[in-house]
Formats: sequence, C-alpha cells, structure tokens
Amino acid sequence: MTGALAAVLAVLVLAPGTVHGAGDAALVAALARIAAWVIGPSIVLTVITGLLAVVVTPAFQEAGWVWAKAATGILILEGGLHALGPIQAAAKRSAAAMAEGATANVDPSPLVSAETNTLWVLLAVGVANIALGVWRPRLPKIPV
Repeated sequence: MTGALAAVLAVLVLAPGTVHGAGDAALVAALARIAAWVIGPSIVLTVITGLLAVVVTPAFQEAGWVWAKAATGILILEGGLHALGPIQAAAKRSAAAMAEGATANVDPSPLVSAETNTLWVLLAVGVANIALGVWRPRLPKIPV
C-alpha cells in the first residue's frame, strides 16, 4: 500500500501542468487504475485484517500500541476514501476531453494540489502504522 501511494505521489509531483495529449490522458488513467486496483483494496485489507487480529488475539485487546495502530488504520481508510474519488474523477475528465479531440486540455491542478497533500499525509500515517507494528512501543494498557 505504501509503495503504491509513493508511486502515485511521485507521478503527481512530476505531472505536467495540463493534460494535453493521449499520453498524459493515459498517465491519468494509469493513476486511476493504481488507485482502484492496488491502493483501495490494500487499504480495506489492511484495516480488516488489523481489526480481525485484535478480535482473535486476546493479548492484542489490552495492548496500547494495537489501539494506536487501529486508529492510524482508520485514518488511512478515511484519507484513502478522500483521495481516491478525485483521482477517478480526473481520469474520467481527461478521457472525456481526449474523446472530444486531441487539442482539448484538462487542468489537473485541483487534483495535483489537494490530493498530493492528502497522499503525503497518507504516506506518513502508513509509515507510522508500519513503525507501530514493528516497534510495538510500551503504551499504557487499555482495560477491556
């Protein structure tokens, strides 16, 4: 998930100012496919398996780091829902513009500005989530 987030983020940061050709429209379509087929399912799978691990393992139910990890997982889910929709919409806009003619330009700047910031936050929270799972800090126990 973090690798796909980093890949989409790199493409958005290096993207041209406007989508003005079939190659750029294909790039936006590729971003939408990465978002739909890699990032979305990865986020859902991460949250579901994390919550199932808490339910199945009694020791996890009292560990503070697990609840911090669950909170970051919920943040990743919410941020992912926020970021993936506009990426899909930009792909539809660029495909429609390319269908009208090769001279049509689509301005992806709303996508690049807002979603790039969201993806940076998602990437940081994803790294924090991984760090919590590896490091397992001794946080106060949560009484269940």
